[in-house]
Amino acid sequence: MRKTVLPAAVMLALATSAASAHITLETSEAVAGSSYKAVFRVPHGCEGSATVKITVKIPEGFIAAKPMPHAGWNLDIVKGRYAKAYDYYGSKLDQGVTEITWSGGNLPDDYYDEFILRGMLASDLPASDIYFPVVQECEKGVDRWIEIPEAGKPEPETPAPGVKVLPKQ
Repeated sequence: MRKTVLPAAVMLALATSAASAHITLETSEAVAGSSYKAVFRVPHGCEGSATVKITVKIPEGFIAAKPMPHAGWNLDIVKGRYAKAYDYYGSKLDQGVTEITWSGGNLPDDYYDEFILRGMLASDLPASDIYFPVVQECEKGVDRWIEIPEAGKPEPETPAPGVKVLPKQ
């Protein structure tokens, strides 16, 4: 009988692959009061089915959001009022983009892609994490990456992508 011993790095990669199989943000930290390019990494479809729609809810405190068009996809933007007015380069900004949807494209399960938007982290955001809930619709099925992690609890099965807001310097 022959035993196979896997290197520790391989074992770690296998153990964490399920945890990393969700939509994530490329950059995990940003400073309050700075611009932020949110790159949503989509590593797979819904249980083998191609992704056809991505909807991102913009969190409070992320202002002046602008999506990047994605070739072959339609772009829909929902605007609304913010919970409060934010300073935006010396002006008060009390409304803006609250939701962005890319639809009509086709991202097969075997491929990876990124969907991008840019905006600003309000200068008065406290040092904490903010989350961008994402709904991923596929030809068959839906994955809702909308759960907000809670301190002291295990990571949710379907976590929303998040960014750690660092204090303004």
